[in-house]
Amino acid sequence: MSWFLLFVALAGLLTVMARESGAKPAIAVLAGVGVVSLLFASTTLALLLFAGAAAVAAAGLPGFRQSWLSGRVFELFKTVAPKVSATEKTALEAGTVGWDGELFSGRPDWHNLLINRNTGLTEEEQAFVDNQCETAIAMCNAWDIAVERADLPQELWDFLKKEKFFGMIIPRSYGGLGFSAKAQTAVLQKLAPNESLMVTVGVPNSLGPGELLLKYGTEEQKNHYLPRLADGRDIPCFGLTGPRAGSDATSIPDTGIVCKGIYDGKEVLGLRLNFEKRWITLAPVATVVGLAFRMFDPDGLLGETRDHGITCALIPRETEGMEIGRRHCPVGSPFMNGPIIGKDVFIPLDFIIGGPDMAGQGWRMLVECLSVGRCITLPSGAAGAAAYAVGTAGGFTRVRRQFNTPVAEMEGVQEPLARIAAHAYIARAAVNQTANMVDSGEKPAVPSAILKYHLTEFQRQTLTDAMDVHGGKTVTLGPKNYLGTSYAGAAVSITVEGANIMTRSLMIFGQGAIRCHPYVLQELAAKDNDDLLAFDEAFFGHAGLIFGNAARAFTQALGVGRPEVPFDSASRPYAQGVARFSAAFGLCADAAMTTLGAELKMRELLSARLGDVLANLYLSSMVLKHWYESQPVEAEQELMAYSLQMLLHRAENALSDFLLNLPNRPVAWALRALTLPLGRRWHAPGDELTRTVARAMSTDTALRGSLLAGAWTGEGNGSIQNPVASYNSLLQGYGRAESLYRKVARAYGKGELPVEALHPEARVEAALAAGILSAEDADFMRDFEERVLDMLMVDDFAFDAFARNPETLVRHTAA
Repeated sequence: MSWFLLFVALAGLLTVMARESGAKPAIAVLAGVGVVSLLFASTTLALLLFAGAAAVAAAGLPGFRQSWLSGRVFELFKTVAPKVSATEKTALEAGTVGWDGELFSGRPDWHNLLINRNTGLTEEEQAFVDNQCETAIAMCNAWDIAVERADLPQELWDFLKKEKFFGMIIPRSYGGLGFSAKAQTAVLQKLAPNESLMVTVGVPNSLGPGELLLKYGTEEQKNHYLPRLADGRDIPCFGLTGPRAGSDATSIPDTGIVCKGIYDGKEVLGLRLNFEKRWITLAPVATVVGLAFRMFDPDGLLGETRDHGITCALIPRETEGMEIGRRHCPVGSPFMNGPIIGKDVFIPLDFIIGGPDMAGQGWRMLVECLSVGRCITLPSGAAGAAAYAVGTAGGFTRVRRQFNTPVAEMEGVQEPLARIAAHAYIARAAVNQTANMVDSGEKPAVPSAILKYHLTEFQRQTLTDAMDVHGGKTVTLGPKNYLGTSYAGAAVSITVEGANIMTRSLMIFGQGAIRCHPYVLQELAAKDNDDLLAFDEAFFGHAGLIFGNAARAFTQALGVGRPEVPFDSASRPYAQGVARFSAAFGLCADAAMTTLGAELKMRELLSARLGDVLANLYLSSMVLKHWYESQPVEAEQELMAYSLQMLLHRAENALSDFLLNLPNRPVAWALRALTLPLGRRWHAPGDELTRTVARAMSTDTALRGSLLAGAWTGEGNGSIQNPVASYNSLLQGYGRAESLYRKVARAYGKGELPVEALHPEARVEAALAAGILSAEDADFMRDFEERVLDMLMVDDFAFDAFARNPETLVRHTAA
């Protein structure tokens, strides 16, 4: 009876904790079971339960704890709480908290995610994607752009300006397109097969003068610049990074000194700028430069403030003293990128974005805009690149035959094929659903870091996989190589807009730990305001959350108390897995912050692993929302399962690795017992799922069509071939071709065809002569083999084609 009552007490406590019902129900459970134990079982157990109830009352009831405990805890908290710098505080206050906050809570409310349904694009936006975007990408000859001219052709530049590609975010009232975030991501996914084009269109619509002007510019600045930016009369760039300030953007050494100077023949109050910027996209062709610099007023011309901090201004290209026009050569894709140098450049104060009143507000302006731009431009490009890889890798491996079988049927090839499909599926769901959040008014700071890091890493892996399955076809550069330049340029996306190493190690969890946590920001605010009552409410609410997450993580890991989720039977287990790991993540995040305190900032490996858990849960949620809202096609359930198993497997591995390396080992052992009591339960996708997904993406199926929705699948413009369209056409006839391949192969194996008929074309002719193939079948195979061979071929060049100076070429033969 005593053991039974102890079990009842523990079960009751776990239930109360999991529901975060508060101290009173916990006291009732302990006291009630204690009374029963006193009457029918053990007096010792009863005393222990009564003591437990008293302890809960002393620490859990506000009236008791505030008299003896809260003040002591508050004083201790003041000594261990991390100090938040002004720049960190600005970054923490930027953006909004949405679904990322739900995941931090450990009890995600799916209704808050699903209520904001993605209704897609407007008719006008869809027409732009289907027509103008299709025309623009069809004008791109990748080899010509990357090697021959190192630029977009003039007719494409003219088309982009005419159709207002650079004004997607600019409202119609200023002459722009006024597109939604969903439309922007759809445009960039369509343009992704050519990175130079995607970057050229994406950057002016991301972090740059256009967005900064819209949010902070004066009316005069908006009326002058926005119409010109919208129609391409002005091309913008933004100068932030330099030789000594990359990821640490707040350390920029570029200065603007308040002084008087001559502008347009008049003496005005302005800024004397000295700066050196590097890696500035569109700088070589920009007509207006957005510039970030540190503003100082040593002579007090504006007041008592001497150091105003980071400030942003707009500088016309022809401004005296500014050197602009030289180029960098980005690896793999020579989009316009270059340095900007200024020596004693004088500008009026009115050139500050927002006017003199916005002096020193540059860092806030940048981080607020970055939370939106980072989750659209590069993640959209990554999603589009993944879809393009589905089209090319799936098609190539189906028509490429070795050992008398399509290489797509070889399991060693199916593994990377399935991974490509999953990355494309996850990336599209993530960018589309996050853009939908932006359109509903959110500024997702933490999700933007998640998408930037993980989707560009997906892009790198996807392009590596695609190169692997193509073999010699794509390691040989030339006009016929449709992957080589993208593969070489993958490092660009990894590096820009916040280096991926920094984003993973510092930003995803580091920013989210304070910004998204239900209580930490309140606790820090209470400390700053010396508000004991606010601290008491936040801290003990936080304590309740910790106990709740411990109970939820433990019980759900054992398969007990799984939450109700609004998903169908196919996806329900994965949503419950997200909920379980959300509780485990919340518990581990609190343990890390409690045991390490301010030191956690420096423990980047631990922060990165916690960030990986959060990121994989976020990406899983986006896949689940996509599944919830869409009408799945055949084999999509298998792809959904493959994708979510992969993501939850990654989340569990990251959690386990965090526990292996948490310095406080007793705490780590306790956390492992609570979060992984049965060990790791989520495995990587199995072989059967891998085969199913790989076959569906490499044949003419509804799933392949769904994965390619929004990608460039058109025929091209006549002079430029779209390989995806070519493969799609081949796959439509593949079923018939495969049956004829087998018929001819059987005949050859039986000796019914000449032994010297080694080429497929020769066997077709021999099979026709032997009556094994009809004339109609032979005609079909001649055409099919001709088109297959065209897709398999690679380019060759004259011996001296690659020498920039033929005089230096070593002639190795007498001829």
